[in-house]
Amino acid sequence: MGQRVAVAIIHGIGRTEPDFADGMMADLRRRVSDGGAAAIDLVMKPVFWSPVFQAEEDELSRRTKAGGPTCWRPLREFMVSFAGDAVAYQPVPGDRGIYDKVHQVAARTFRALSEEAGPKAPLCVIAHSLGTVIASNYLYDLQTHPTKKLIADHVLAEMRPTPLEKGETLTLFYTLGSPIALWGLRYPDYGKPVQVPSPDLARHWPGIVGEWVNFYDKDDVLGYPLKKVNAAYGESVTRDRAVDVGSIWTGWTPMSHEGYWTDKKVTRPIARALVDVWKAVNP
Repeated sequence: MGQRVAVAIIHGIGRTEPDFADGMMADLRRRVSDGGAAAIDLVMKPVFWSPVFQAEEDELSRRTKAGGPTCWRPLREFMVSFAGDAVAYQPVPGDRGIYDKVHQVAARTFRALSEEAGPKAPLCVIAHSLGTVIASNYLYDLQTHPTKKLIADHVLAEMRPTPLEKGETLTLFYTLGSPIALWGLRYPDYGKPVQVPSPDLARHWPGIVGEWVNFYDKDDVLGYPLKKVNAAYGESVTRDRAVDVGSIWTGWTPMSHEGYWTDKKVTRPIARALVDVWKAVNP
């Protein structure tokens, strides 16, 4: 068996089931097999962080229901689940508890990928919605930690010092329906992006060309282009790719936000890039 490629898939906001990535993983396996790589040449793992929030959100819903009558209850439940994730993830002064718990899930997943795909396997990260912010933050913290301590000790405890787990083999980054541009409002000139590919990639895999492709649907009000946010994003993001995703009923509405996972306009170019990386590391 040659060198395998590691893929982490990170979900976004809202109540999410553990099998959220199954459809995408099946689609990618089929497409990479058609492209000349065996399905076994990919090691794919979901980053399932939703349970970190769920108990608190359920308790909040219970308390607000007990507080008095309200209208639009189903919509309120939707807001607790969707907006609640985004609010809860943000660190507050002196307390990064939820932020770090989510990053612990990412660290455990990267460790599992390293163990199965190999400690210096090329890494592809595919993230959706709020998951793009989580992925960006986690990868940025990995890249910055050697010079500025950004990772909590209990997150570091989940990691081993392998190139993959340190983010050094980050090769491909795909953001789907990303609100990263909105998160940039928290920082001067909209912040600094993660570097893609990792600045350390060439030490492990010289000659590999990585990419950051940001997929967005023009009808998706949570997904925004990124390349023109500022000069740093212009350098790190390879391209913004406008796609039409979703069904005939949802594709022209904001509900297109949920349509990226198995749309061929998304999975086909990702699979093609994964095959190219696999061939590059298995000449």
